[in-house]
Order: sequence, then C-alpha cells, then structure tokens
Amino acid sequence: MYPSPNPSSNLSPNPSPNPSSNPSSAPSPGRVEGHSIRRGRHKIFIGMAPGVGKTYRMLEEGHRLRQTGVDVVIGLLETHNRQETAQQAQGLELVPRQRISYGGTVLSEMDSAAILARQPQLALIDELAHTNVPGSAREKRYQDVEVILAAGIDVYSTVNIQHLESLNDLVARITGVVVRERVPDRLLEEADQVVVIDVTPETLEERLRDGKIYALEKVDQSLQNFFQRRNLIALRELALREVADNIEEDALEEAANGTPLDAPFCNIHERVLVCVSTYPNAIQLIRRGSRIAGYMHAPLYCLFVDDPDRFLSKTESLHLETCERLCKEFEGEFLRMSDSDKARAIATIARTYHVTQIVIGESQHSRWRLMLRGSLTHRLLRSLKNIDIHIIATER
Repeated sequence: MYPSPNPSSNLSPNPSPNPSSNPSSAPSPGRVEGHSIRRGRHKIFIGMAPGVGKTYRMLEEGHRLRQTGVDVVIGLLETHNRQETAQQAQGLELVPRQRISYGGTVLSEMDSAAILARQPQLALIDELAHTNVPGSAREKRYQDVEVILAAGIDVYSTVNIQHLESLNDLVARITGVVVRERVPDRLLEEADQVVVIDVTPETLEERLRDGKIYALEKVDQSLQNFFQRRNLIALRELALREVADNIEEDALEEAANGTPLDAPFCNIHERVLVCVSTYPNAIQLIRRGSRIAGYMHAPLYCLFVDDPDRFLSKTESLHLETCERLCKEFEGEFLRMSDSDKARAIATIARTYHVTQIVIGESQHSRWRLMLRGSLTHRLLRSLKNIDIHIIATER
C-alpha cells in the first residue's frame, strides 16, 4: 500500500504530521487545503483460523513501513499471550486503550478518538470482527475502522474467514460452531488489498501442540473440536477461494475498462463448457464434462449452436431435450445460440462466461472436408487464448 522501489506504484503514503506539534492541530492525513479528506486505504490480512500468523505479518509490515519513514501506530493489538506476537510489536507506538465500566467491571477497548487525534499515516488494528463493550461509541470494531478510514488514515486489519457474514451457515455446518462475531462481506469487497495468510493444516496443528496458539491445557479440546483436520482443510479452501473471488472481480473490472477479457488473469476460477451437437455422442460429452467440472469444483455449461439455415428433426429435438435434462441433473446451465459459424459462437460464449476448459467431441466429418475447411478444434485454438480444449474420442 505504500511506495516501494517500484516507481510505477500508485499508492503513496499520507503526508506525515509533525510529531512535535499538538496532535489535535496537526493536519489530517490526505487533507489538501481547499479539498476534502481522501478515504484511507484498507488492507486486510485474512486466514483460515486463529494462529496462522495474520497479526504477526501485520506487525512485520508495520515495522518495515516505519523504517521507510511512514508514521505507524498500533491502534489495537490482541496477543492472546503469544510471546512471538508480543515481541514483534516491540518498537511500534501503541495507542493506549480506553477504559469502559460495564456491569461493575472496568474493561478496555480500542480508543478510536485517540487514534483520530493522533493522526498517524497508518493504524494497525487487530480482530476486525470484535464486538465492542456495551457503552462504546460503536457496536463493532469494523465500524470504528470505517470511521478511521473516513478520516483519511490508512488501516491494516486482521480477520478469520469464519467471521464473514455470508459464510456463517456454511462454517456452522463444517465445524459445528456458530460464529457470533461477524463482519459484512462488503468490507472485503471495499478493501484496497486482501492478503491471505496461509499455512498447511499440519503446520497449524504443530503450532497448537507447541502452545503457540492457546494454552497447553486447551490443546486437546481444540484439536477435537474446531481444529479438527477436516475443518482446517475446508476453512483453508474457503479462505483461498474468497481471495480468488476478489482478485477475479478486480480483474474483470479492469477488463471492462479495456483489458481483453481472455487475458489469463481474468479466469482465476475454472469454468467448463461442453459443446453438444445432434450426434449421439453428446451425452457422453456431457458426462465427461461433468466429471471434469467436479474435479475442478467448477461451474458446468453446455452449449448447442443452432444452424439458422436448417430445421431440427423431431428426433434431433428430443435428443437436445435429453441433453438439457442431463446437463441440469449435473447442476449445469444449458445454453443455445443461433449462428452459422459454430467456432465463432463457441468463442463468443467462452469469452462471455469466462470459460477455462472446453469439451468437444472428435470431428465426425470426412478427412477431405477437414482438409478443405479446417476442423472446429483448429479454429477454436486460433481464436481463443488461455483456454484448454479437451477432444473426447467417441465411436462414430
């Protein structure tokens, strides 16, 4: 988010306030006389579970930026008694927490007002999904972060994948745990950068057993519940897919601004297109395409290109109905398009639906016709880039 030796970087830090001046009178970050404050930039570190290293990585980047002259403070840090995390925080300015009395007990929360008064260039804020103590200015910590961003201060924050609102039911089915603290999905969508902090389930289990995540007396219980291997694998996949979704959306937005839609970065998720015809082998192609889509966890599309110069017989129409029914049984989407040029039609659909894999049958035409007019496969290869084409051998 901040300048690097790469001169093409378009993300620059906010003007640094004079540390010797009164913080309340210091110019707001991003304020230019006569202009409104720009919104701060938000970078989110996301992981599959506690202990993957989100907070450590955030602090690590905070140190790196501080060494380059960026004014960095820790707005809120939760070490959970992890020694390595606490050591990593040393040397960074920590904004003291505010004290709030609740139910006869004095509790502490992030002091958003103090951060705003301090006016740093960058605030490091842990646990985005945290629910504030009743009596706080705002209910959720992410709401505090939005206020800080609105003041022109950049924020680095952390969150686990299970706290996303849209994944709440799915996470409950996977882990058997209903997550109470949640954040809206729009936070990831609006963030300037989302970084997944990834470790293998085996590494996370090792950290847990070493007491680097929770106290040793809680290890066995954790391994038998939330930290079961199958849970970690599923949560890891959710985290990676969520970030991939965001990357793809950004890529497609760039494509809408002029970048070719078949550029490689536009197709992060796999999508399978089966090209069916009136030949009986279409049924076999759909089945094979469905298996490929299943292996890749990819959406399935089936396409039939109508020739506007000929009518389908009753037998052919019934055959296509069977193909459409089979496609829907495999939870696919059946598409029809009218075009005398099949290669052109397939290429159009492939670009429109951002297809990465095309399944077609081997040509049923004679060798002489293929020599004179060229095969459909060769025409597709010439017109489509970065798309794999599977030619399925069938009996004539």
